Amino acid sequence: MNASQDRRIRVAVVYGGRSSEHEISCVTAGGVLAALDPRRYEVLPIGITTSGRWVLTGGDPQTLAIGSGGRMPHVDDSGGTVVLPGRGELAVQSPGQVPRALGEVDVVFPLLHGPYGEDGTIQGLLELADVRYVGSGVLASAVGMDKHVMKLLLAGAGLPVTRHVLVRASAWEPQRDRVVAEVEQAFGYPVFVKPARAGSSMGVSKVHDASELEAAVLSAREHDPKVLIEEAVVGREVECGVLEGPAGGEPEASVVGEIRLGSAHEMYDFQAKYLPGDDVGLDIPADLPADVAERVRRMSIDAFQALSCESLARVDFFLREDGSLLVNELNTMPGFTPTSMFPQLWAKTGIDYPSLVDRLVDTALRRPTGLR
Repeated sequence: MNASQDRRIRVAVVYGGRSSEHEISCVTAGGVLAALDPRRYEVLPIGITTSGRWVLTGGDPQTLAIGSGGRMPHVDDSGGTVVLPGRGELAVQSPGQVPRALGEVDVVFPLLHGPYGEDGTIQGLLELADVRYVGSGVLASAVGMDKHVMKLLLAGAGLPVTRHVLVRASAWEPQRDRVVAEVEQAFGYPVFVKPARAGSSMGVSKVHDASELEAAVLSAREHDPKVLIEEAVVGREVECGVLEGPAGGEPEASVVGEIRLGSAHEMYDFQAKYLPGDDVGLDIPADLPADVAERVRRMSIDAFQALSCESLARVDFFLREDGSLLVNELNTMPGFTPTSMFPQLWAKTGIDYPSLVDRLVDTALRRPTGLR
């Protein structure tokens, strides 16, 4: 469905969702909604409640910002229910009223973070409905969400990744002694414990010794029954953005950024990411030798291609003291507020926030649904 030359492009911005990253998705949506030029786009803001209901919202970016005292936004459950019958023909249903057609949309911008959205589920729904959308397809989205499978594919492509121990849903209770022994034999302490399929540092803990491991695993299991225990890497945290190349050409990498944490943070946790103080900084571009920065950029493109990503991704690395790089993870729908790392990387590369949004929509409009 390509937009005609004589009308605005109809974009459905979908946000919220059922995952523990519901509020962060709302914040991301606020940034994108503010950047979509009303002269070029007709926007349908669609929120997904924490119970999974799709609702037509007002889409006011100010109501989707982080409020005073760290108050987080959420999708209100009071709107009419949005349904997607097929081929982008949206309708909204309200109790006691005849369903109202919203017409077709040209493209969906799914700004969902975490399971039930970023993990290939909404991408599969949109593929079935034959609707174009921003972001990676089903496979890359699913792999990008599952840190264990992601590491296997990246390692298979020859990219160095952090060492880890997998704790499957059924393995912790009957086999905790084996897991503890495996961790101590593989890399010792400290370690990071995290849900395999979550983001925004939800459920992530730094464990200093074996006495803290069980509590950390249980905390991670509140978000995902599948848990990763990873080695703690000593080094710098650097990140790079990747965009699908024009007309399907070679992907492009941004400048490299670095996260600096003060003594108040042992790790880049939720508070450091979204409620930062003076002891958290982003250096863009990072102060790196030219050859190291170029290696980060090349490895970012390699990781993007290894997972069959499309549209956009952010690739996170550890730079160790000996100059070696490890891929920490790849995010197929990175944080997208104007102050998030991904848009800032591209702003320093020469693509400002509104232009970045335009490019993602244009890329999605050119790309067919189905096998490609």
